[in-house]
Amino acid sequence: MISLSREATVAPPGFNRWLVPPAAIAVHMCIGQVYGFSVFKKPLAKVLGITAPVAGDWTEADVGVAYSIALALLGLSAAVFGKWVEKSGPRKTMLASMVCFCSGLILSSIAVKTHNLYLLYAGYGLIGGVGLGLGYISPVSTLMKWFPDRPGMATGMAIMGFGGGALIGGPLAEELMKRFASSTSVGAHEAMLVMAGLYAVSMVFGAFIIRVPAANWKPEGWVPKETTARLVTTASVSVDTAWKTPQFWMLWVVLCMNVSAGIGILGQASPMIQDMFKVTPAAAAGYVGLLSLCNLGGRFFWSSMSDIIGRKGIYCIYFILGAVLYASVPWTQGQGSVTLFVIATGLILTMYGGGFATIPAYLRDLFGSYQVGAIHGRLITAWSMAAIIGPQLVDRLSVANKKTMAPEQAYNSIFHLMVGLLIVGLIANLLVHPVNAKHHLPETSKA
Repeated sequence: MISLSREATVAPPGFNRWLVPPAAIAVHMCIGQVYGFSVFKKPLAKVLGITAPVAGDWTEADVGVAYSIALALLGLSAAVFGKWVEKSGPRKTMLASMVCFCSGLILSSIAVKTHNLYLLYAGYGLIGGVGLGLGYISPVSTLMKWFPDRPGMATGMAIMGFGGGALIGGPLAEELMKRFASSTSVGAHEAMLVMAGLYAVSMVFGAFIIRVPAANWKPEGWVPKETTARLVTTASVSVDTAWKTPQFWMLWVVLCMNVSAGIGILGQASPMIQDMFKVTPAAAAGYVGLLSLCNLGGRFFWSSMSDIIGRKGIYCIYFILGAVLYASVPWTQGQGSVTLFVIATGLILTMYGGGFATIPAYLRDLFGSYQVGAIHGRLITAWSMAAIIGPQLVDRLSVANKKTMAPEQAYNSIFHLMVGLLIVGLIANLLVHPVNAKHHLPETSKA
C-alpha cells in the first residue's frame, strides 16, 4: 500500500524537479472547473421547464450563489487548514481535495435531479469549496520549495492549471449536457456525474506522482544572491506574526480588489456575452474556454515577468491597465464589436490570473520562505470576500438593470464599478513597504 505521509513523498537524490509541475496541474486543472461554472447557469435556471424557465425554476442569480459559496470556502478552508497542509504533505492533501471536490459534484448532480437548491449549495458550495481550498494551496507551497531560484515562475506554474480549468471544464460540461439532454432533462445532472468520475482519476494521478524536496535541498549549482531590492527580504516572519502586520493587510486588499474585479465577470461570462452580443450557448461556452486560456496564460506570463519587474510594479500594471480596459468595455458593446470585447476582457483575465500567481511570490519577498504556504492560506481569505463581492455585484446588479433597460445594456454600469475597485487596489499596493525588522525571526527559531 502506498503511504500518504509527507515522509513517503520526499524525493530521492537526483530527482528531476520538472516532473512536479504535471502533478500540480493534474489537480489544479480539475478544481479549476469552478471557473467554468457559468455554463451551468442557464440550464440550471430551466430544469423544470427544460426549454425555458417556468414557475418554480431557479433564477440564474440563485444558481450563482453556489459559485460564490464555493470560492468563499476555498479561501476559508485554505486559512483554516494551512498549517495542516504543511504538516501532512501534498499527497494526503490532494487526495482529501479529490474526495471533497468530486463528492461535491456528485451531490450537486443529486441536487439538480431532485431540484433541491440548498443541496446544490451544500454540495458544490460547502463541500466542493473545501476541496478547492485544499487542492489549491498544496501544489503552490510544494512548487515554491522546488524553485527557490525562480519564485514568480514557480507560483505561475503552480496556479496556471487552476486558471485553465474552465478551458476543459466549460466546453466539456456543454458537450456533456448536449449529449444527455432530453425531453425530461437539461443534461446537467448527468454531466456532473461524468465530470466527477473523470476528475477523480486525474486528481488521484496527481496525488501519487507528487514529491517534495529533501530538507535543505537546493537546485544544482544555485547560490542565493544577495538582493538590494527594498521589498525583498532574506529574513523570515512566522504566520502568526505576519497577519498582524500592515503589509499583510495591504496585500489582502490588493488581492481582494483584483479578484473582485475579475471573478464576477468570469462567473457571469456565458450569460453575459449571450445577453450583450446575442451569441449562441455553444459560442458562449467557447468564450468561457478562451477566458480560461487567458487566465491560465496570464498566470505564467505575468508572474514570470514579476521576477524581472518586481511584484509591486507588476501589480501597478494590473490595476492601471485593467482599469483602462474595463472602462473601454461598454464602448465595445456600443460598437457591436464582439471581437474588441473578447480582446479587452481576455486581457483583463490575463491580469486577473497574474494577480493570483504573483501574490505568493509577493508574500515570499516580504515575509521570507518560512511558513509562506500558511501565510498564503490566510491571505486568500481575501479571495473568500471577493467571491462574495464580485459575483453577487454582477449577478444582482445585472438582474436589477434588466428590469429597466435592454439586456445588452445591463452590464455597463458594472464595468464602471470594477474600475473603482481596481483604483482601491492600486492605492493599497502603493502603500506596501518593507516589514519592520522587529517582526523577523531569529535563525534559531525556524527549526
